Amino acid sequence: MLRYVFHRLWQSALTLVLVSIVVFLAVRALPGDPATVMAGEQADPAAVAAVRAELGLDKSLPVQYLDFVGHALTGDFGRSIRTGIPVRDMIGTTLPVTFQLAVYAMLVAVLIGVIGGVAAGVYRGRWPEWLAGGFSLAGLSVPTFWLGILAVLYLSVGLHLFPASGYVSPLAHPLRGVYFLTLPAVILGVTHAAVIQRQTRSAMVETLTADFVRTARAKGLHRGTIIFRYGLRNSLIVVTTVIGVQLGFLIAGVVVTERIFSLPGLGKLTLDSVFSRDYPVIQAVVLVIAASYILINLLVDVLYTAIDPRVRVSGRAQ
Repeated sequence: MLRYVFHRLWQSALTLVLVSIVVFLAVRALPGDPATVMAGEQADPAAVAAVRAELGLDKSLPVQYLDFVGHALTGDFGRSIRTGIPVRDMIGTTLPVTFQLAVYAMLVAVLIGVIGGVAAGVYRGRWPEWLAGGFSLAGLSVPTFWLGILAVLYLSVGLHLFPASGYVSPLAHPLRGVYFLTLPAVILGVTHAAVIQRQTRSAMVETLTADFVRTARAKGLHRGTIIFRYGLRNSLIVVTTVIGVQLGFLIAGVVVTERIFSLPGLGKLTLDSVFSRDYPVIQAVVLVIAASYILINLLVDVLYTAIDPRVRVSGRAQ
């Protein structure tokens, strides 16, 4: 087990290094010059050159990258070109909003997806499967931004059931905070619920037709015991993998939802930084999202052995 965890850790570290290189180069490939943005379009070349020297943009790319990595390892991502505020403070302010939205949306997705998938797998060829299939098809077909706009128009502006925008911290005001996050969390979770539901249904169908389940039925075990103890439990490896992957996608995909509902999270920070060519903020945000995605996949791999004791690891998953 420890050997496997160590193996996955160095793989994750290598992946993060490669991601940092790609992010570093991609940000500098964006059109526009942040020094010109910061100094002003009408600034003389000497002023622009002074700003470039202050930001370290006059150095070679390898030197800039080593400076970036060296400071990032200590948690120092520099200062925002646009606001002058330390990037670490900006991320510290916006990351909790995105994290709360992502966790809430994933809870919605898991609840709907697992329940719908189990129902569709158990009641094959009957109305629960048809209903679940229609929901998953709609969830995968309808774009999140379009669904969010419709929700704002009808549920917020029309019926006044939910706020159209704004954010209240659930840590400071639990009920009011959850109320403000409910609509964006449901909108964000629907698409991921559709994916989880389909995979859960497939895993349940495969498990419930296995020999050991037929043996359990022959022994006269209770139907609920067969479904949940044997069916769902043995389907959890596939379901856990899907949930881990979807959580990574969800964290990286909150940009549109946060924009629609005016949530002050990483999505809004990312868009504002891209528009202003704010290199330090873009690099830091993408690196944080990538690190979160890698960590989630690492945790999912480690959870395999806890979910299914038959999984054996010896340097790699067997």
